[in-house]
Amino acid sequence: MSYVFHRMPKKTLPVAVAGDGIEIVDSAGKRYIDASGGAAVSCLGHSHRRVVDAIEQQARQLAYAHTSFFTTEAAEALAERLVVTAPAGIGHAYFVSGGSEAIEAALKLARQYFVEIGQPARKHFIARRQSYHGNTLGALAIGGNAWRREPFLPLLIEAHHVSPCYAYRDQLPSETEEAYAQRLADELEHKILGLGPDTVAAFVAETVVGATAGAVPPVRGYFRKIREVCDKYGVLLILDEVMCGMGRTGHLYACEEEGVSPDLLTIAKGLGAGYQPIGATLVSDRIYEAIVGGSGFFQHGHTYIGHATACAAALAVQRVIEEDDLLDNVKARGEQLRATLRERLGDHPHVGDIRGRGLFVGVELVLDRASKVPFDPRRKLNAGIKQEAMARGLMVYPMGGTIDGRQGDHVLLAPPFICTPNDVDCIAERLCDAVDAALAGT
Repeated sequence: MSYVFHRMPKKTLPVAVAGDGIEIVDSAGKRYIDASGGAAVSCLGHSHRRVVDAIEQQARQLAYAHTSFFTTEAAEALAERLVVTAPAGIGHAYFVSGGSEAIEAALKLARQYFVEIGQPARKHFIARRQSYHGNTLGALAIGGNAWRREPFLPLLIEAHHVSPCYAYRDQLPSETEEAYAQRLADELEHKILGLGPDTVAAFVAETVVGATAGAVPPVRGYFRKIREVCDKYGVLLILDEVMCGMGRTGHLYACEEEGVSPDLLTIAKGLGAGYQPIGATLVSDRIYEAIVGGSGFFQHGHTYIGHATACAAALAVQRVIEEDDLLDNVKARGEQLRATLRERLGDHPHVGDIRGRGLFVGVELVLDRASKVPFDPRRKLNAGIKQEAMARGLMVYPMGGTIDGRQGDHVLLAPPFICTPNDVDCIAERLCDAVDAALAGT
């Protein structure tokens, strides 16, 4: 009997007892390739000596000091490193314990910014359908995943949603990428005008969509057009890179590839690689200066913000990524993984799309390739793939509801940045076998 309240309490889970590179070992000695990094978290794999040493050293020196009394050397050094490498205009880092907290902080900062500068009517947040921004109530409110939101709708703040940038399903055959991007930008502008330009605080989007839709990248020029619309009406741009940031796409920040700078940028998972719970909201100079020049107080906070040991772990993670040139490996292994999957699954009758950037890869399953009709949700194909993959010693991150929160199945892959060419071949082989086995059983 387990006394832990697991998220799936009816299911008996294997007990993880050790981590070794890209593998997790359970209590029976079975090894699993962590091809999803848990939930795109473990970017350095497990038991990385340099990171573990940094945690031990910080914990021996000073594990924790409350931020109402002190800052710490670890927090200051990590903030400097993130800001120096961040998109133009980002000047400060606010440390939290995870992605949902980072989004909550961003929403509150956006609201307080407008209060500070004398625009208190700006209260509306716009996001995209089929987005995911976290499970706290504020993050869930702006998220666009209908299935996750539905039980809690009476508790959620009002939020507004526009179409995602989901070219595989929504770009018209007659549309160029530029025309599709413009149509989506026009939709955002129409939504802003409908709400009243002086009442909209921010537009929130994942730079590359993660768990809900499966590594969906934007078309070229999309975010530049979105940035123009936001600037036109004084709306803040909040980019959620909790899953896709910190090197996952082959760039430290995914928005580098888009050529845009957000006003607020949220990061987490790959920031600390799972060695400690940590996230951050990166803040533009103009928002920071409005707070400092106004009330001088950000009316927000949690007990473990700026946690010294967590910051030391994240700093070590970021140093390893730079010193070991892992972003180059992310790009190379990501190209290899997509190419291998396309070679093996590109003509598969039930594989509709293989997409992503860097080591952030999605495979969308369909009943029929030509029509893109999804499988009946009652078949729970995504759960079947996960089960078959685990049986083969492979951890992947499948989800259902890819299209609208109810229909559609995909598999998300986010292996550690340290994976080798042989690792990638093994991941692809086991996944393909798991997909075939799951389909045979449906």
